[in-house]
Amino acid sequence: MPPTRSTSSDPAADPDFAERYRAMSSRDTRFDGQFITGVHSTGIYCRPSCPATTPKAANVSFYLTSAAAHEAGLRACKRCLPDAVPGSPAWNLRDDLAGRAMRLIGDGLVERDGVAGLAARLGYTPRHLTRVLVAELGAGPLALARANRAQTARMLLVNTELPITDVAFAAGFGSVRQFNDTITAVYERTPTALRQGVRHPLPAGAGGLRAGGDETGGTDTGGTRLTIQLPVRGPFDGLGLLRFLAARALPGIETIEHTATDAAAPVTGYGRTLRLPHGPATIDLTLVPVGGGTATAPGVTCSVWVSSLADLAPLVSRVRRLLDLDADALAIDRALAQDPLLAPFVARTPGIRVPGSTDPEETLFRALIGQQVSVAAARTALSRLSAELGEDLPAPAHRAGSGAGPGLVRLFPTATAIADHGRAVLRGPAARVATILQTAEALRTGELELSPGDTREDLSKKLQARAGIGPWTAGYVAMRVLGSPDILLTSDLALRQGAGRIGLPITPAALAAHGAAWAPWRSYAGMHLWNAYK
Repeated sequence: MPPTRSTSSDPAADPDFAERYRAMSSRDTRFDGQFITGVHSTGIYCRPSCPATTPKAANVSFYLTSAAAHEAGLRACKRCLPDAVPGSPAWNLRDDLAGRAMRLIGDGLVERDGVAGLAARLGYTPRHLTRVLVAELGAGPLALARANRAQTARMLLVNTELPITDVAFAAGFGSVRQFNDTITAVYERTPTALRQGVRHPLPAGAGGLRAGGDETGGTDTGGTRLTIQLPVRGPFDGLGLLRFLAARALPGIETIEHTATDAAAPVTGYGRTLRLPHGPATIDLTLVPVGGGTATAPGVTCSVWVSSLADLAPLVSRVRRLLDLDADALAIDRALAQDPLLAPFVARTPGIRVPGSTDPEETLFRALIGQQVSVAAARTALSRLSAELGEDLPAPAHRAGSGAGPGLVRLFPTATAIADHGRAVLRGPAARVATILQTAEALRTGELELSPGDTREDLSKKLQARAGIGPWTAGYVAMRVLGSPDILLTSDLALRQGAGRIGLPITPAALAAHGAAWAPWRSYAGMHLWNAYK
């Protein structure tokens, strides 16, 4: 949808404009990050909940992205910090070209491969891609990528002591001059002035990046350590999300922290290794509950080690997708609670999330090995595979475990390693082993490519075209890699047993028919059904 602006003194004349104007007038925090308020009389753009005086409707335009506001000649509000809020959930819900492009832009593809590379990944010409994004979002791919870089740079400038040169490259800029020009254009201040003049606590619900205890600036071979505060759109079932990840955690690749030494105690933290475009990285996640310290909104603290600062922005994007932090939890809960059989579970677990993925290939291998076996059996097989074929991390990345196992010491095996050596490690039915090895070879050669920029339909088709990959695997991978919110895995035995326990149909066809009313949030309904099975 293009930017909306009132053409009348009466905002009710345009229903879309009127809805957004009401949200802005009531300072409704639920809409922060979902759209941008541009105020032409002051030349600034704000989050919907900005505490400033409500502007006249004739002076307001609404935008889907900050890039569109930049293109309209507006600058970011220094009071409400509109680029320090959770991102829009639309990019997972939308499966069109604009949504796919935004997922890849957020992952830093433009910085790595340029607009031509982004267009090629999406299967269009750069000219057509630009035309569609300008029409749908109000800005082209370069402007959208520039806005992402500017937001990352502002947070680093305001909340860390990183040298300005390091900030420029950590945010994804190709040169310091480009960085200076962009920051000055967007914020009407030089980077130095922005750092000196806006050093104040972030508003409630905002996120920032704060320097950790072993910061090395990105030029040292030991990499860089930072602590990142990630904003969350609440409510947020962070504990349930960590429990899901903990049940599948692989020694050496993932670590789990508990409230006590007993492994059955509640999970409070999760760590893992990642393979990023410029080298390996690690993350350690802990939850920030409402009321914790000065927190008035849920959040996640992420301690990061990156071997290259150029990977910081993609890392943040992937962690946000892993934790589904941008989901519109209130809308999801409201819709699912309309089903009287689901309503008690929604009330019991508000803000449920669908775990995402930091690496599409890893997620596919986990799904293939986990087909038709228990979570525990899949974890055993994957642990053996990782121990034998995983790549060791450099020593500076290591983090000690919590006493229950090794720390973060290795990366998940690559497709090449599995294709070359997997036969000696993998166990189970010959047909399943053959599927895994053939898939690994296809990923190595490029015959098969997985990307957050895929459509759900395309991803499902290319996976199911391969021998041994059926609808469950394709759906599970799409749900986690793309963040698809509307997938109900009716062939999953545990999910169907959970449905039976709360009085829902247990046959795939009947459950699918009943679940049609849960659209477009069937992935979240499935998470409730899995919880009901436990």
